[in-house]
Amino acid sequence: MKFVQTLLASAALATALMAPAHAADQKRIALVVKALGIGFFEAAAKGAQEAAKELGDVQIIYTGPTDTTAEGQIEVINSLIAQNVDAIAISANDPDAVVPALKKAMQRGITVISWDSGVAPEGREMQLNPSSSPLIGNMIIKLAADNLPDGGDVAVLSATTTSTNQNTWIAEMNKVLPNYPKINVVATVYGDDLADKSYREAQGLMQTYPDLKAIIAPTSVGIVAAAQAVEDAGKIGQVNVTGLGLPSEMAGHVESGASKSFAIWNPIDLGYSATMIAYNLATKKAEAKPGGEIPMGRMGTVKLDDKTEGAMADPFVYDKSNIEQFKSIF
Repeated sequence: MKFVQTLLASAALATALMAPAHAADQKRIALVVKALGIGFFEAAAKGAQEAAKELGDVQIIYTGPTDTTAEGQIEVINSLIAQNVDAIAISANDPDAVVPALKKAMQRGITVISWDSGVAPEGREMQLNPSSSPLIGNMIIKLAADNLPDGGDVAVLSATTTSTNQNTWIAEMNKVLPNYPKINVVATVYGDDLADKSYREAQGLMQTYPDLKAIIAPTSVGIVAAAQAVEDAGKIGQVNVTGLGLPSEMAGHVESGASKSFAIWNPIDLGYSATMIAYNLATKKAEAKPGGEIPMGRMGTVKLDDKTEGAMADPFVYDKSNIEQFKSIF
């Protein structure tokens, strides 16, 4: 399902946007994602539309590049500046490369926040983390360790080398590794949030490390690709795939046994919360400052730390006991 309210002139010019007419008093909030066509972000767009309907005077522009590059996002941002949108809420492919374009947006009076994958502080007003980074870091290694009572070799399949969120979660995971002395992390590889590349990277891990017991993928694209690679290699029961994924995309792999469990927050809630925050900042109903609290509608409020970052909610674990009830939701 697509929630794009803009037209892409071509694959090469994914940011040639043509926004529909809007009421003069309507706030236009652009939800800029890492790339179009990723289930996690399409679910987030559902939440953004829910928030817009609840607020009543908001138009959502859901957009992003066709691949996970900073260059593509910069083109999108520049197009949104030309449209003079009221707010930009971005999940960044690179925390630093998009800063100059976002600073230009803020200089034009556009509210800018980052969510999911963050932007350097000078390029946004605040960052909404899906959950506490230490909790996520511990969760992804714990999910592997809980199914390896005798320990063993595990590897990480991440998104891009510059993905702020994945890099932070992996760093937090490494901090708590001493708590899991039987677990040996042998490698970290990157699939660039592309299904085919992630699949090949997972294949490579299993070939390079024949004693591999688990693949941790803190990315919804990577975890599906890795699970499929395990199934195709006939290694169900030998290699467990875990990390962060969507119930709708992982249900079959949980059923097959390629993944015993995984975790995620609700991306619908994340898109909803990001939209509510952007709206409250754009309408001056809240201020992004250290120690400040910003309303998030039905999700409560987010409290900002000294870096103007805040966490939405704790991650939730999915396995055979509950996957059926969530797979049709997101």
